[in-house]
Amino acid sequence: MDLPVFHLDFLNNRMLIAIIAVLHVVINHGMAVGGIPLVAYLERRGVQTGDESWDALAHRLLSFFFIVTTTVGALTGVGIWLSASLVNPYAIGSLIRVFFWTWFTEWLVFVTEVVLILAYYLSWKRWTGPRKRAHVKLGAALSIASWITMALIVSILGFMMDPGSWRTDRTLFSGMFNPIYLPQLAFRTPLAMVMAGAFGLAALLWVTERGSALRAQAVRSIAHWSLFWTLPCVAGGWWYARVVPAAMQANIPVALLTQMLEGWARTALWVLGGACIAIALVMAWGSARPASLRRWAFVVPAVLTVLLLGTFERVREFVRKPYAIAGYLYANGLREEDYPLLQRDGLLAHATYTAVRRITPENELEAGREVFNLACTRCHTVDGVNGIRGLLEGMYSNRDSWDYAEPWRRDAIASYIGAMHNARPFMPPFPGNEQEKQALAAWLESLQTQRDVIEGAQVTGVAAPPRPKRRSDGTLAVDP
Repeated sequence: MDLPVFHLDFLNNRMLIAIIAVLHVVINHGMAVGGIPLVAYLERRGVQTGDESWDALAHRLLSFFFIVTTTVGALTGVGIWLSASLVNPYAIGSLIRVFFWTWFTEWLVFVTEVVLILAYYLSWKRWTGPRKRAHVKLGAALSIASWITMALIVSILGFMMDPGSWRTDRTLFSGMFNPIYLPQLAFRTPLAMVMAGAFGLAALLWVTERGSALRAQAVRSIAHWSLFWTLPCVAGGWWYARVVPAAMQANIPVALLTQMLEGWARTALWVLGGACIAIALVMAWGSARPASLRRWAFVVPAVLTVLLLGTFERVREFVRKPYAIAGYLYANGLREEDYPLLQRDGLLAHATYTAVRRITPENELEAGREVFNLACTRCHTVDGVNGIRGLLEGMYSNRDSWDYAEPWRRDAIASYIGAMHNARPFMPPFPGNEQEKQALAAWLESLQTQRDVIEGAQVTGVAAPPRPKRRSDGTLAVDP
């Protein structure tokens, strides 16, 4: 409420974060947390067998992982901070207050990780002969550092879903060791290893010669690696699913697809399960008959793991709605404990950056638009992704012909706004007062006959009329 609202009306703020975050997690899990141990595993095999071709293979694979993680991986890591701070600065601010020392430690480990990967890559061809075993140990140290960065961040991701006892004792320890932390870590760790195997298999098409003995041997080794981590991944996923709060599990059908397609959620789960089986079958094929593996089979596991991880991240982010931090901060950036105050005085009275402070008959539509900007734009657009006009058209349309069954009615919209969190549990309750609810309903009704675009403060600049004075009884005097 005390910061200008950043908004992308064509893309949707959440979609901006999702694109950056999913790309980062794919790279981090598959090429750093899982990829570096895989490279060290292949390098160690070369040391054990004395076959330099294994060493060359591991180096070529590392070169690919090194380039991607230190460029796209690093940029998307910064991009998550930038996009999340723009879209929901209140969530990031709250997390920093709780997890300051966690993030501080993670940054120290990350710097160590950068130093280690540079040393690991640049010393590869220098540490030969007797020093090669020390180089493998350097790869093991880098693997541990990569895992620690993930382990620290996973504690924050778990906290956002279920803060656990932090709600009462407010300590860093209780925040980190929340009920979801260890189950999620037990799932993500083997998942990263399986993803590394999928990416490593795909990379063999470019780093080995077709029909060579090395390719067949490498396929078998990577398939064995992936199959070894498959059972722990399934067990960790089962444990993780068991600790997700029941209210969040109820959001899974919508999280998997959309409100319109949630009836197909069970089918979607079967499809996702089939994708997991397909990955396992390809790895089993590579383990049993590596020389016969078709070119398309080298790529399929990598493609499927990206799709599966993207779906998992979408579901994980969606199911905790209506909260950004469960039980503490709603997805609209407002604290649950502030709702009584806002519903009494109104959003506009407490917002620093708003063009409207007092609602009048003359500015009602403008006020409703401003309420939408403050309360709704972190999840909704007007006509873009998750556009509110499309949702209203779906509510009022004839399902058979998709024609409007009746004109949009302000009173019906206002009534729905007041009860939407009951009909859609993933929606936060409306945070404003009755006058603001009516103004928002009036503006939404106007969208049936006129177009509008909500531009964020990055385009329009900011407006900050004087804050209202507080009366002796603690209420705000909103009159000029």
